[in-house]
Amino acid sequence: MIKEIKFTKMHGTGNDYIYVDIAKYPIANPEEKAIEWSKFHTGIGSDGLILIGPSDKADFSMRIFNADGSEAMMCGNGSRCVGKYVYEYGLTNKTEVTLDTLSGIKILKLHVEDGQVNTVTVDMGSPSDMEKMSIGEAFPQGSTRVSMGNPHLVTFVDDIKEIELPVIGPKLEHHPAFPDRTNVEFAQIVAPGTIRMRVWERGSGITMACGTGACATAVAASLRGLAGRKSDVIMDGGTVTIEWNEATGHVLMTGPATKVFDGVIKE
Repeated sequence: MIKEIKFTKMHGTGNDYIYVDIAKYPIANPEEKAIEWSKFHTGIGSDGLILIGPSDKADFSMRIFNADGSEAMMCGNGSRCVGKYVYEYGLTNKTEVTLDTLSGIKILKLHVEDGQVNTVTVDMGSPSDMEKMSIGEAFPQGSTRVSMGNPHLVTFVDDIKEIELPVIGPKLEHHPAFPDRTNVEFAQIVAPGTIRMRVWERGSGITMACGTGACATAVAASLRGLAGRKSDVIMDGGTVTIEWNEATGHVLMTGPATKVFDGVIKE
């Protein structure tokens, strides 16, 4: 029997996903659907599939499947869009929402104007596994390993335009230092408190933005003395503001959430 599933296409600074409320539209094989639906020429086209569901620990749960079918532990841009989704589709009237993810409970603060959620601040928790490391002669200044619930490798360069991301990105994703693969960010300090960043996402390739990657980049910049505790991170798809709170140790990410369209697809 063919089943119709209603979905919403949304993006956070260009990081676009397909969102489905699984309380209404259960999906038995999300890994396969993420691959099928994410294709741009034959599917909906996206960086992956995000399932919004119930939780016995938080207001809602979020599962993220990349365009290659692999499951991600956390997505900063995706979590902001989940906040917009649950509020604007009437699943909650709260402006502070808890979200159950594979990397723990995240708190979303929704900034509402005229009934619309324009921006969301996500408490991303504390960074971990922070380590300076070398990844070869091509980058003599070294890189910084940071986990934001998922692994990141951040490398600062003098000119980000010179980085051949399609070439170096997959090599670093599969670097022997990361048996479970890693997300890869290259960043450039363009002004005090302003960082330009590009990302190769584990399981998705080049994307317009990565929320956890922006957090990892801001943390790495602070660790290396290149920036303070608060930075604007400019990505291909837009800008987010990252604050590494000194009192709590938590990283707060504020950025936009945008609905693109609603649709129906047959399973």
